[in-house]
Amino acid sequence: MHWLYLSVAIILEVAGTTCMKLSEGFSKTVPSVSIFIFYGLSFTFLTLALKALPIGITYAIWAAAGTALITMVGIAWFGESVNLLKLFSLALIIIGVAGLHLSRESM
Repeated sequence: MHWLYLSVAIILEVAGTTCMKLSEGFSKTVPSVSIFIFYGLSFTFLTLALKALPIGITYAIWAAAGTALITMVGIAWFGESVNLLKLFSLALIIIGVAGLHLSRESM
């Protein structure tokens, strides 16, 4: 269940970050309020995940997966540029998250 909590925390963090962009500097009410709701829920689920997972690996996975996903949202939804270096960097993030997960499994 703790991995489910972590997954939900990651998705909610990405939703909160997306709302930051949509709020246009807090000038739009709904996305601005949504930032705090999504981040509050994200931290709630992250805290639940930390009941069973080690903090270092959990936080690293939460941050790295959120970074990779929000980059993909930026490319797909906001039309941000994509190039070989950006794709390679995303692959490194994904490899790093997988490595952290595998290091946890071998303990």
